[in-house]
Amino acid sequence: FLVRDTRRVIQEAAKKPCFVCSKMGATITCWETGCARSFHLPCASQGECVTQFFGLYRSFCWEHRPQQAEQACPRQNNTCCICLDSVEDKTSYKTIVCPACQDAHFHRHCIQRLAVHAGICFHCPCCQNQELFVMEMLTMGIRISKRLAPSWERDQAVGPLDHRHSHCDASTCLCPRGRGHTQGEGLWELLLCSSCAAEGTHRHCSSLENSTSSWECQGC
Repeated sequence: FLVRDTRRVIQEAAKKPCFVCSKMGATITCWETGCARSFHLPCASQGECVTQFFGLYRSFCWEHRPQQAEQACPRQNNTCCICLDSVEDKTSYKTIVCPACQDAHFHRHCIQRLAVHAGICFHCPCCQNQELFVMEMLTMGIRISKRLAPSWERDQAVGPLDHRHSHCDASTCLCPRGRGHTQGEGLWELLLCSSCAAEGTHRHCSSLENSTSSWECQGC
């Protein structure tokens, strides 16, 4: 039954156009009831979509994505606490605010890179809050790697450091044998992010052609 259901999902996805790039094979559909927008995972950032990489792995289009309850206090010279470049004076898809201190502003791509490299030590770089901050970032679609120690402390990390990421992180994994199944080539070949190597996807789950030799996760 699992194989049959997977085949049906694949066949249905092949008929769905991505609302961002208009190409067929969009495997991700907005979780909002009644919304028919579908998109490819690589197109999510351009379409300002959010995929939550925890729990039910829900995905949302730009219209129905979660919004932060906190509003950044308008002030002059707002800057990202990570790259120090300017940010918007209010929360948006591209600008995220720490829910704990409500004073730390981040570009989405900056906080995503930090989450990938910090791993389980991920916390607000300004107020150091972790519990509330991490839950908010996950809700807003920030993916957190499972590395045991930050990449910048690699020499001091505990445990094997040469362990290769080995499962699919696509919001909807279409492999009938699960996220951990991989093959050397074909639909279920696992491609790791060419920048951070902390995220992976089956070739088919992200609509990657056989000629595609590299893939980069949304955060990178």
